[in-house]
Amino acid sequence: MTAAAAFGVRSMWADLRRVLVVRPATSGDFTGAGWRTPDTDALLREHDGFVALLDSLGVDVVLAQAPDGLVDACFAYDPVFVTGAGAIELRQAKPARREEPAFLVAEVERAGVPVVGRLTGDATADGGDMCWLDETTLAVGRGYRTNAAAHLQLGEILGREGVTVERADLPHHLGAAHVMHLMSVVSPVAPDLAVVFEPLAPVPLLEMLADRGYRSVAADPDELDHQGCNVLAVRPGVVVMADSAPRTRAALEKAGVEVHTYAATEINKGDGGPTCLTRPLHRTSRNDRSG
Repeated sequence: MTAAAAFGVRSMWADLRRVLVVRPATSGDFTGAGWRTPDTDALLREHDGFVALLDSLGVDVVLAQAPDGLVDACFAYDPVFVTGAGAIELRQAKPARREEPAFLVAEVERAGVPVVGRLTGDATADGGDMCWLDETTLAVGRGYRTNAAAHLQLGEILGREGVTVERADLPHHLGAAHVMHLMSVVSPVAPDLAVVFEPLAPVPLLEMLADRGYRSVAADPDELDHQGCNVLAVRPGVVVMADSAPRTRAALEKAGVEVHTYAATEINKGDGGPTCLTRPLHRTSRNDRSG
C-alpha cells in the first residue's frame, strides 16, 4: 500500500494522517436545510482557513467540492463512515442530505478507500452518531437520524472486522427537526480524555467512557450550540475547535490539551463543527506509522 492510498480508522484521537474535506456549496436552499443564511463568500474564506489549519498541523487534506445545491455536503463526517477495513456508505434520514452518500462515497473511493458495506432498505444513519471508544468498540447513537435497522446492519458489517457496536439512546431534546447526534455530546481527544456534555449524554455512553478510564472535560452549557462539544483531535491531546467556545477551550487547556481554533461565524450557521467538517481516512497510533 502506498502512502497516498493509506486508509483505516479505529479511533477518534490517534494521529490524523489523511482526511477528506468538502468545500461548501454556495448555492442551494440553505433555509430549507436548516441553516441560518450564511454570507457565502465569508463561508468559503472560513472553510479555506480551516483547511489551512489542518495542513499546518501536518494533516494530509484531500479536498473535494460540494455539488451545487448540496449545502450540507461540507459536513463530510455524516454520509460515509470509514473503519479499519474501508468505507461504509450510509443512508441519511434528512431529506436535504439524501444525495450526499453517493457523492461522498465516490470521493472516498477516489482517495483509495474501498467500500466494505452499504446500508440498505429502511436503515438510516449519520456518521455523527458514531464514536470510536476504543479500537474494537463503536458507540452508535439511536435517535432521529440513526434508526434500529441501521444498528442491526452496522453490527453485521462491523462484526466482520471484529468491532462491537454499542447502542446509546439519545434524548428527544428539541425534536426531530433539530440536529442531535451522539457526537453532539462527546468528543474523545486522548486515550483517557473526552469532552462531554453530561446533561444530554446517554447513561450507557457515560458508563462506557468510565469503564475505559476516560476523564471528562465538561463542555460549557452556554457553548453547546456554539460547537463547544465538537472537538477534532489531530493527535492525542492536540485538537482543533471553533473559535466560538472560549470557555470550553479554556477548560481543555487547563486539562493539558493543546488547542487550535478557526474562525467559524458562518460555518456555525449550519450547526456543524470541526468533526462534522471532516471525513477521516487514516488515523494511526504513534507506534504504528506504517502505510
